[in-house]
Amino acid sequence: MAHQIESFFHEETFTFTHLLVDEGSGKAALIDPVLDFDQKSGRTSTGFIDAILNRVSERKLSLQYVLETHAHADHLTSADYIRGQTGAAIVIGSPITTVQGTFKKIFNEGERFVADGHQFDHLIEDGEELLLGSTHIKAIATPGHTPACHSLLVNDSDVFVGDTIFAPDVGSARCDFPGGDAGTLWDSVHKLMALGDDVVIHLCHDYPPEGRPVTSAVTVGEQRRSNIHMKDDVSRDEFIRMRSERDAGLEMPRLILPSLQVNIRAGALPEAEDNGVAYLKLPLNLL
Repeated sequence: MAHQIESFFHEETFTFTHLLVDEGSGKAALIDPVLDFDQKSGRTSTGFIDAILNRVSERKLSLQYVLETHAHADHLTSADYIRGQTGAAIVIGSPITTVQGTFKKIFNEGERFVADGHQFDHLIEDGEELLLGSTHIKAIATPGHTPACHSLLVNDSDVFVGDTIFAPDVGSARCDFPGGDAGTLWDSVHKLMALGDDVVIHLCHDYPPEGRPVTSAVTVGEQRRSNIHMKDDVSRDEFIRMRSERDAGLEMPRLILPSLQVNIRAGALPEAEDNGVAYLKLPLNLL
């Protein structure tokens, strides 16, 4: 069950896209892939993900899955583009339908958008396992940041955690999005902390303080010893109080409105209008 992981950093959104490879079969999966988006012009592009797909091609890998840890609010996913290029199946946690329903109302999507998850190829359940060659990928429900967050445990040794926990000197994810909850996030992170100190946590984002290079991975043990929000000597009540106070002062993510309209569609753009152009909405004075 040997596997290998390569991580690619999208500097504009501080996001890691991870390439997971089953070494025996050459089968592969991409976790949390990013689509380039220029907010000023409204143009999408694929330079970042094309470089990764070129790497997949160079290694003669067979891309089986695009695995989304949740519907991201800070970058657009390139999942649908990858599916079109490779045929890979897009997988996300089954509570995505709750998230879709919430944002269908916020963006007043009406009948043109059906919030049943059909935009994705598979809605994974807590505890369900996928096989990538001989590599086992187990879904662990880790809500709190959003209701649909799942972490992905690989061969009991590596875990992709999405926006649950960040590097020790950065802390934890915000919990003020619809359906988010600080106590729920605490419980979710402590599921991960119980996996064992040697398990490697692969981060979805890194926001390093000045002077530290970006890091894509940290062990559970390192998090337990030194995470500024979640180390062992921080109580649940202390975390909830800190997280709630901190979230109250945070601005909305820069790309939240375009991201969610695309990401609840698995990376597809909204249906083009009669002039052949797709549009994103900007709800005024709502959020």
